[in-house]
Amino acid sequence: MSLVDTFFNSDVMISAFPQLLHGLWMTLALGVVSIVIGVLGGLVVSLIRLYAPKPFQLLMVAYIDIMRAMPMLVVLILIYYALPFVGISFSAWWSAILGFSIVLAAYSAEVFRSGIESVPRGQFEAAAALGIPFLITLYKVVLPQAIRIVIPPTTSNCVSMFKDTSLASTVALPELLKEGQNAQGFYANPSPLIMAALIYIILLWPMVRLVSVLEKKFKSEKAH
Repeated sequence: MSLVDTFFNSDVMISAFPQLLHGLWMTLALGVVSIVIGVLGGLVVSLIRLYAPKPFQLLMVAYIDIMRAMPMLVVLILIYYALPFVGISFSAWWSAILGFSIVLAAYSAEVFRSGIESVPRGQFEAAAALGIPFLITLYKVVLPQAIRIVIPPTTSNCVSMFKDTSLASTVALPELLKEGQNAQGFYANPSPLIMAALIYIILLWPMVRLVSVLEKKFKSEKAH
C-alpha cells in the first residue's frame, strides 16, 4: 500500500468526514463555552486576588498556583473519576467544561492581574481625588486599559484551550480527536487521524497568526 493510500486515503476521508464533523462541532462548543467561563472567571479571581480582604487573596493565590501546576489531564481525571467516590458526579460534558474552565481561569487571572497592575497607580489616586468611587474607577478607567494589554496573552491562552479539548476523550466525550480515533479503528486506516489533524490546523492557525498580529500591534502602540 502506498503512502498516499495509507495516510491520505480519499475514500476513507470522505466516508469519515460526517463523523469528524460531529466531533468538530463538539470541540467548538466545548472550547467556546470553556473559554467564556474561564476568561470571565479569571477576571473575577484576579479582582479578588488584588482587592479582597487578605484571607480571600491568599485563597485565590493558592487556587491559581495549584491549577497552574496541575496537568489538565489530571484535573479531568479527578473531576470525572474521583469525585463520584465522594458523591459528586458530573456528565462527561460538564466534567470537561468544569476542568477546562477552572484551569483557564487560573491562567487568565494571572494575565488580568498583570494587566491591571500595569495601569499607573496615579490613575486610581486621581479618580479618588475627584471623588469617583473605587468600583466605577475600576470599571471605567482601569479595566478598559488593562483589557487592551491582556488581549494578546488571553488569545494565546484560548488557542491552548482549544488544543487541550483533545483531552476530553479521557472522559469519553466524542470530540474531534476521539471521533478520529474511532474512525481510524473502524476503517483500519490512519487517514481519519490525519484529517483530524488538518482540521485542527485549519481551525487554530488563524488564531495563532492573530496572536502575533496583536502582539506586534500592542508593542507598536506602547512604543509610541
